[in-house]
Amino acid sequence: MSESQIVRKLSMRLLPVLIAGYFIAIIDRANLGIAALTMNADLGISAVAFGVAASVFFVPYVVLEVPSNLALARFGARWWLARIMVTWGIIAAAHALVWDVPSLYVARALLGAAEAGFFPGVIFYLTLWFPAAYRGRIMAAFTAGIPIALIIGTPLSGLLLNLEGWLGLHGWQWLYVIEGLPAVLLGVLIPFVVPGTPEKAKFLTAEERTWLVETLARERREREATSGRGHGLLKVLLSAQVIMFAVAYYGLTNLNGAVSTFLPQILKPFGLSNTATTFIAAVPYLFGLVGMLVLGRLADRSGRRAFSLYLALAISLVGLVGAAEFSVPIIKLAMLCVTSFGVFGVLPVFWGLPTAMLTGAAAAGGIALINALGNLSSVVNPAVIGAIHEKTGDFNGGLLWLAGMSVLSMIALTIILTVWRPTRRTEAPTSGQAV
Repeated sequence: MSESQIVRKLSMRLLPVLIAGYFIAIIDRANLGIAALTMNADLGISAVAFGVAASVFFVPYVVLEVPSNLALARFGARWWLARIMVTWGIIAAAHALVWDVPSLYVARALLGAAEAGFFPGVIFYLTLWFPAAYRGRIMAAFTAGIPIALIIGTPLSGLLLNLEGWLGLHGWQWLYVIEGLPAVLLGVLIPFVVPGTPEKAKFLTAEERTWLVETLARERREREATSGRGHGLLKVLLSAQVIMFAVAYYGLTNLNGAVSTFLPQILKPFGLSNTATTFIAAVPYLFGLVGMLVLGRLADRSGRRAFSLYLALAISLVGLVGAAEFSVPIIKLAMLCVTSFGVFGVLPVFWGLPTAMLTGAAAAGGIALINALGNLSSVVNPAVIGAIHEKTGDFNGGLLWLAGMSVLSMIALTIILTVWRPTRRTEAPTSGQAV
């Protein structure tokens, strides 16, 4: 059996349940933006207060990322990911109980604490199974859960708003309850469907296990030899390399989080109904899914990961500036589609870099720290955009703010690729290999 066949077998076994989990996570995180179409008026939530509510989620999320990922590395992925999903599902559904701005802040903070560690935990888990040459497309397949969730979840959430008044509840309350429960159900199943380590993978033949274990071990030795050290955890967490990755990711999460949080409200002035707005809001996410798949595969097959990163950021920059400058609805929507292609497309390409440079427990801590520090943007960014909207009456200034984040990521990535560029071996598979 060829390498590509083994990797395809791994993909079919591991990715569906992980993508499903991330799919649910994105819906439960982003449905705040849809609920806001009616919830803000019901609870008297201003644009600034809504921005703060979106930000509050990320405070405990950032603080608990590294401890959560270290616990996952210690106790195993299956049970820790299950714990995360069950707790966040319960809290997501409990958003239906909020009654004012402070209670919404508390609910968002608890959700952030519950979900902390899921995304970097899965990223670390995938590094334990897939050789570096294939990780661009594997990360693309996993992170495709973001636009897929938004493509499906955005109009679904809009339809749930139509349950207004059923059994005495608002539509946004039904939205939270119905979309929170799937996380609990999948969390219960995860320990039984997610395998532990390659050494114990019964779905692989002995020959396949040997190839996989030896390949991953060889790559780990090569990374350690190239760096001249074993990537000790404390050294990694305090290294300039990890900090610079976090700066780059800070810009990326500004883009991703803001698009998914504010897109329905950006489109609301088009004069459509709430349901129609949520269906139109799904269109840019479709372009984001295409961007993920196209740019992830381009990075792996050509080995031009740097080119793919810059291309994605340049596309997002053009789209954001265009969306800010044009007020004609169809042109603004087209520019937001361009933005989504680049914003979502950059994510899997980016994660191919730190996963190629870090190893062992240090990889778990380093990946989590990059994700945590990068997500500080999601504490600051929604509040900034909300304040700009409060002052100007539109989101155009916020879109230009996000364009500046594209430039910040470009600068940080330039430093990373100049000082710590990974070896060619970790950037692309050999000719003919594919998933």
